[in-house]
Amino acid sequence: MNAKSVFCMPPRSRRSFLRNAAVTAFATMSPSAFTYAMGAPPPDVATSGGPLTIKAVEIFELHGSYQEEGGVNHQAQVNPLDIYDRFRKPPYVDKPSGMRTVKSSAIYVRIKTSAGVDGLYGPIEKDAALILAAELKPFLIGKDALAGEALWDQMYRSNRQSRDGIFMMAISAADNALWDVRGRYYGVPVYRLLGGPTRESVEMYASCLGFSLEPEAVRKRALINKNDGYRYQKWFIGYGPGSGPQGMDKNVELVRILRETVGADTELMFDAFSGWDQNYALEWAHRVEQYRPHWMEEVTHPEKIDSFAEIHRSTSIPIASGEHFYGRWEVERYLQANALSVVQADPEWCGGTSELLKIGVVASLHDVPVIPHGHSLRAAINIIASQSPMTFPLGEYLILKMQHYYHFETNPMVPVKAHIALPTEPGFGIVLDQGKIESQKPLSLD
Repeated sequence: MNAKSVFCMPPRSRRSFLRNAAVTAFATMSPSAFTYAMGAPPPDVATSGGPLTIKAVEIFELHGSYQEEGGVNHQAQVNPLDIYDRFRKPPYVDKPSGMRTVKSSAIYVRIKTSAGVDGLYGPIEKDAALILAAELKPFLIGKDALAGEALWDQMYRSNRQSRDGIFMMAISAADNALWDVRGRYYGVPVYRLLGGPTRESVEMYASCLGFSLEPEAVRKRALINKNDGYRYQKWFIGYGPGSGPQGMDKNVELVRILRETVGADTELMFDAFSGWDQNYALEWAHRVEQYRPHWMEEVTHPEKIDSFAEIHRSTSIPIASGEHFYGRWEVERYLQANALSVVQADPEWCGGTSELLKIGVVASLHDVPVIPHGHSLRAAINIIASQSPMTFPLGEYLILKMQHYYHFETNPMVPVKAHIALPTEPGFGIVLDQGKIESQKPLSLD
């Protein structure tokens, strides 16, 4: 009987037919296939149904080196300290100086369990790793690695400073490593555990941190990005209030050059890294609205919700922020104030994969998209791939940073025509490349 015949049945007959078909299908399954279909672990890691006990939490630092061209791609972005002359860097110019050796290091966390299934996540930042080692590692030992919601809530309640900052970043690292445990335990990528996939690949936008802001260099790089398939490009503003009217003129000129270079079919975004204030942001916005920026990002400090709301009301340019948001509660305060057009929470800072999912729910209630902040590709891609494209439409790809960010891994995520293919490996699929590790040592708390 074909599908069309089934749906032509009367409702009662259709329900009876489908119920009997389901019973027949399950009855003919092998025991192992039935067990896996019902959500239990595959046969090679099946347990008696008890907890998957955390036996050890290892935090270790890798060291190595790589080659890169010297004297280029170190354009500084504006930052809050630029209002002080002594901290403000001079205008940047590329000065190629040949190849140089760069010392590299990265910190990873490995969670070992009673079933012999390990979870791995990184790189993570040292400040967060120290909190993880001192506070959360002893707390996690002996807990059930499959009890994700309970563990997150317990970590969050375990310290009065947990609500933001470095402690929340440490929770993020533990949470992401635990998701990797669960993915490896069930033998599937994390996005499968989260309910996906919702698409075949994840579209990325080109994030241009570090590229020179010299006009000819901007034109060249913008066209490369466009030819590589990027429909969206983000550029990092070089100047703020401390640079005076000349700096403002350069910030406006950057937008004009980019729009004239890429045409009307490329979206352009701009990041001020909290280096402006409300008045400066509005002056820039009113001068560049004619070029249709897709968003202006982190135009002032994240605690200034009222300023974000006023800027949002006063310009047609969408407002983005959130890489320094910690938890769903801060996101909700912003959205209640109608202060944002785009939420950019980072799964390595905001509370991990578990919390970014909740942030997505909060944002969806306000019809605001979530486009996760930058370098955390492993978690971000799996989350985006598991959720509605309406809520999680895009990812960020930091072109320069990603060249070496996953230096110690065998299979870094790399876009092809601005899209990253969905991973097929269990968990987050991180595999360390032993050939690139010159030394490895446990993280020291000293």
